[in-house]
Amino acid sequence: MFPSQQTLKKNFFVPSAGADAAAPTGANLYARFAFAGAVCCAITHGAMTPVDVVKTRIQLEPEVYNRGMIAGFRQVVKAEGAGALLTGFGPTAAGYFLQGAFKFGGYEFWKKTFIDVIGVDKARENRTAIYLGSSAIAEFFADVALCPLEATRIRLVSQPGFASGLGSGFARILKEEGVARGFYSGFGPILFKQVPYTMAKFVVFETAAEKIYASLSTPKDQLAPSTVTTVNLGAGIIAGTAAAIISQPADTLLSKINKAPGGEGQSVASRLVQMAGQLGVKGLFLGLGPRIVMVATLTAGQFAIYGDIKRALGATGGVEIAK
Repeated sequence: MFPSQQTLKKNFFVPSAGADAAAPTGANLYARFAFAGAVCCAITHGAMTPVDVVKTRIQLEPEVYNRGMIAGFRQVVKAEGAGALLTGFGPTAAGYFLQGAFKFGGYEFWKKTFIDVIGVDKARENRTAIYLGSSAIAEFFADVALCPLEATRIRLVSQPGFASGLGSGFARILKEEGVARGFYSGFGPILFKQVPYTMAKFVVFETAAEKIYASLSTPKDQLAPSTVTTVNLGAGIIAGTAAAIISQPADTLLSKINKAPGGEGQSVASRLVQMAGQLGVKGLFLGLGPRIVMVATLTAGQFAIYGDIKRALGATGGVEIAK
């Protein structure tokens, strides 16, 4: 006698509780992507500060910190106290807040831009190239924002008495060395590290997530939020491990070049070549174990938090090109 619920839903628009609120588009949508990226990167990188401190010490003082990650923690605590493990927390959280906004927001923006240019069908066929190109461009601009704060963090970690925190360390570098030499001497290495890292991070994540979703019997849009978060965590671990290995040599050089200012008149390129020659292949991969732990953990956390914040903000308007 009465039409079924399925018939009603098929033939009529049934408003939801949140139907009055229009889905965000344009700048509003990308601002939400950027905010979600900023928060996920600040939280994860900030939480991993102790691991990063030990990793950096292993890279900079291998003659002292040469017994692995766990022993490195004990050495730092014994020599300087537990508080030393949070050295550089301020510039880490602030730097990666900015970097995360540019990286995730930029990735979504450039991905959509490329899709609009070539069309969804062609984009789906060439999705790996789009993931790589979008992440590379986004990371370049993210590194412009990150580099000064990363230089400050490394100086605080490598020279514990250099300054009391982010503000004083930033001001001292600016006063004594200037913007270019003090904050951007490591821009080349940070690009060399971060751009391949981010390209690997996004393309491996997208590929791994696509494979995981394809193996499930339930379509993605019907999965529970907790299942989506679990998939993001699993794909993030795989992506983080790959990204850590690819970017490890540049990470070591970045730590070295920011440890102290270069000689008068010495170019960044010549310093990098000299350092790479002195370190050799083995030296360039110092601290890889701790870094895999750190990067795999924070990458998994980033994608999980990013997805959850996007969902909470209603920022679900990104274009999907995965098969």
